[in-house]
Amino acid sequence: MDNWITKQAALLPDRVAVDDGTERLTFSGLAERLKKLVGQLNRSGALAGRRVAIMTSNSLLGYQMALAILASGRTIVWVNWRLSDDEINQQLSDSRPSVCLVADSLWRDSFGGKFIKFSQVCQQAAQPEELTSQFQQETVASIMYTSGTTGAPKGVMQTFGNHFSSAVASSLNLGILPRDEWLCAVPIFHISGFSIMMRGLIYGMTVRLVSRFDPQVIDTILRKEPVTTMSVVPYMLKKLLDLRDQHAGGYNKRFRCMLLGGGPIDRQTLTRCQKYGIPVVQSYGMTETCSQIVALNNEDADKKVGSVGKPLFLTQLKLAADNHEILIKTPALTPGYLNRPGALAKKKTATGWYHTGDVGHLDAAGFLYVDGRIDDMIISGGENIFPDEIEAVYATYPGIEDIAVIGVSDPEWGQSPVAFIVSSKPLSASALSDYGRQRLAHYKVPRRFYRLDRLPMNAGGKIQRFKLKERLNEGR
Repeated sequence: MDNWITKQAALLPDRVAVDDGTERLTFSGLAERLKKLVGQLNRSGALAGRRVAIMTSNSLLGYQMALAILASGRTIVWVNWRLSDDEINQQLSDSRPSVCLVADSLWRDSFGGKFIKFSQVCQQAAQPEELTSQFQQETVASIMYTSGTTGAPKGVMQTFGNHFSSAVASSLNLGILPRDEWLCAVPIFHISGFSIMMRGLIYGMTVRLVSRFDPQVIDTILRKEPVTTMSVVPYMLKKLLDLRDQHAGGYNKRFRCMLLGGGPIDRQTLTRCQKYGIPVVQSYGMTETCSQIVALNNEDADKKVGSVGKPLFLTQLKLAADNHEILIKTPALTPGYLNRPGALAKKKTATGWYHTGDVGHLDAAGFLYVDGRIDDMIISGGENIFPDEIEAVYATYPGIEDIAVIGVSDPEWGQSPVAFIVSSKPLSASALSDYGRQRLAHYKVPRRFYRLDRLPMNAGGKIQRFKLKERLNEGR
């Protein structure tokens, strides 16, 4: 297929490709900028290999650097700037990029010769170079490392074909319009953010880029600018709703929906969205599938609270007969994990169904409900317990700021749930237990409650339950 950047520059030269609130670049202007950057990257030695790593925030220059890597015919290796030096070096050792490009604001004194500041690239005296004319469907466009909630991260390879399939399925679900504008406040080094960039190129759509999630800033943008769609996680949505509680007036008249990932919406939050006329499309997906593959449209949200919806066009889904694990087939699925040739095959059935690692159930109408991770499932007295359900109940308990539930060995029941709680207030274990018994089956109520200053999280903000188990095993 044609290079998406040059194709849109030819089809829609004057349409705005990206806007960071200070500068707006049309597709033709973007193509010219990228030609210059490719020349400078080449002169700096960054294009000496097949892969180029990048560490950036949601800046306009970071956006351009990433697309310049693609437009030069190389593969992007996305590096999460929140990682430690050791974690970064492990991923670079695994992916072996020619260099790691780093936004000046993220530079660390510990970085050595394999790291290059953005400013060093931009200072290169170089002639502009032509962009690659084609994107091959099977070519790996990007590599993202999984979050590592259960162990060492793996490099997920994502092809141009994967990204294109994901964009097509999303457009058929949301109904993309010619003048849509997608607000990107989620990190572009995650699939949630990078998929917005890729959809912008495929749809010929404007990406409204913001450096970070600031509720006040985002609320102003949604009210005053022609944004039609925004990707959010539950935390972001709730913070934005808090501002709607304080201010009169809604978002701009072109606003169409919030695309919610990272977990289903609860009844209270849904009611608040309905109160303010904010449509929400809930979704389910993963890095391995280039973003969402299942979605719950706003019109179904009220009667299907807790569901993530139905499979999108191009996605097939079923549940494993033995344990109800969610199995999928989709052209958006990764061709494999970097340097792990047999890893993907181990996660597929003999007939090609991919094991997501999530357990769920379908209702009579075919709507999917995700119960939790199969690795996190607790089997107590023959009953399956999922931490997500318990955590959702206790999340509304006064004084609990954060909670994580894991299973521990139990001589009588095999396993039993225990909870780790973050709270700045004193809490009573007996009161917590009584609260749970009023809302959960007795076997789901945590047997013990441990108080921590903070939960162990990976750089993507996900709870690392295996570290909680380690703490218990070590008596900490």
